[in-house]
Amino acid sequence: MSTYKEVKRVTTHVLQAMKARNEKISMLTAYDYSMARILDAAGVDILLVGDSASNVMAGHETTLPITLDQMIYHASSVIRAVKRALVVVDLPFGSYQGNSRKALSSAIRIMKESGAHSVKLEGGEEIKDSIKRILSAGVPVMGHLGLTPQSIYKFGTYTVRAKEEAEAEKLIKDAKFLEKIGCFGIVLEKIPAQLAKQVAETVKIPIIGIGAGKFTDGQVLVTHDLLGITKDFQPRFLRRYLELFEEIKGAVETYISDVKSQDFPSNKEQY
Repeated sequence: MSTYKEVKRVTTHVLQAMKARNEKISMLTAYDYSMARILDAAGVDILLVGDSASNVMAGHETTLPITLDQMIYHASSVIRAVKRALVVVDLPFGSYQGNSRKALSSAIRIMKESGAHSVKLEGGEEIKDSIKRILSAGVPVMGHLGLTPQSIYKFGTYTVRAKEEAEAEKLIKDAKFLEKIGCFGIVLEKIPAQLAKQVAETVKIPIIGIGAGKFTDGQVLVTHDLLGITKDFQPRFLRRYLELFEEIKGAVETYISDVKSQDFPSNKEQY
């Protein structure tokens, strides 16, 4: 049995095979060359150039302000670093909703100008025309259901979705629909673990969870949250593997001190 380490290049086909043999899929966000290079070298399966760049990289409160041009810039930076991971790029708010022609041109721009491997869209049947049109052009599409951050003003809150039966039923229906029309995978965000389990068992395509429990086919986190670079975001589903905010701050404070005291540069550190 081959392991994930032996895969030279992760494709949608590889992800399907991983689900079939019950091998969990790892996914993280990346927005720049330097970080993407580290994540790819570590062996992460999927890199998501997320519209979360709007929050993490640009400091916006929501994902809504980021533009298609900005997403292409981030995606291009990530692609230059990647040798193994499948790169998925979020179509930003306003680039696909309600206009399938615009959705197609947005997706084509991302693929042509960044060299990315696939795109991700938020929503189910309500955006079916956009998804179908993008797929018809041969662009792989990943779905995103549950908490869809681009719809934050509709929800009015970032709390767990699909706790009510009607919304849970719609989510299952949407997942089946996304599979049927040809999406290669779906991200489920912030929904009850048992519902995510039901979805993962119902569809044959990989289901990647964030705040959706342990029964999905894989997990995704925002890299800056996992590394503790961000400080003010502490949902239940987040595990911090490092506290880089404090470590980097400490290193910079030492550098400042060394500069002020003329300890840096030393005789060895000059020409």
